[in-house]
Amino acid sequence: MTPMKTIIALVIFAFSFGAQAVEGGFPLQKADVDVFDLESVRRGAGYFVDYCLGCHSIKHLRYSRLGKDLAIKDEVLRNDIMPEGAKVHESFLTAMHPDDAINWFGVAPPDLSLVARARGADWLYSYLKGFYIDRSPTRPTGVNNLYFKDVAMPNVFWDLQGLQKPIIAAHEGSQVIERLEKSTKGKMSDDEFDRTMSDLVTFLVYAAEPAQYSRLSLGKYVIFFLLVLAVILFKLKKEYWKDIE
Repeated sequence: MTPMKTIIALVIFAFSFGAQAVEGGFPLQKADVDVFDLESVRRGAGYFVDYCLGCHSIKHLRYSRLGKDLAIKDEVLRNDIMPEGAKVHESFLTAMHPDDAINWFGVAPPDLSLVARARGADWLYSYLKGFYIDRSPTRPTGVNNLYFKDVAMPNVFWDLQGLQKPIIAAHEGSQVIERLEKSTKGKMSDDEFDRTMSDLVTFLVYAAEPAQYSRLSLGKYVIFFLLVLAVILFKLKKEYWKDIE
């Protein structure tokens, strides 16, 4: 086998191994995320403040930046999104002290916007929907997660989604979770809860890179400039080389 064929074979093997590793886990659910849906981002910001800000901060996003990007007036920000006592030019900061978080959960809760950027919208969406009942003595919160085994985070959305129980099946001599099944009903229907989590993830994807609004809108002008420059350079090249040709 030639060196080139050996390299190609190794690359194919690596990709096939990676695909098997992905397929071996629980499949991710597709998040319906559109950061240009400003109403979705706005709703997601409200859900984040109501359900997540008690533990999680977004240190690099200010309320004023959210208001500017979403064209929300300061008064509306204070009434509809910001927690009581927060100031417009402050960041999304939790009141929980990191030492208290470590004492209660064993780890300081991460910035979820960074999780959205590092793991992707589909993973975060699946994770938020993947909590299930786990009454084992090692689970003080009483829940576990399909996509993050033994996670420290409690299921803060249990009242909206309802509780889920794992359906266990035997696979190659081991007990594995086949799927999750509703144990109790929540305040929302399945479709409503899916939309709520999509809005929350949409906000977190936006919060991971607020500059994407200006970056993406500027991109079309950059592409137009490059196309014009390419035409000019092509004509200049022909002018320089016409005598030689």
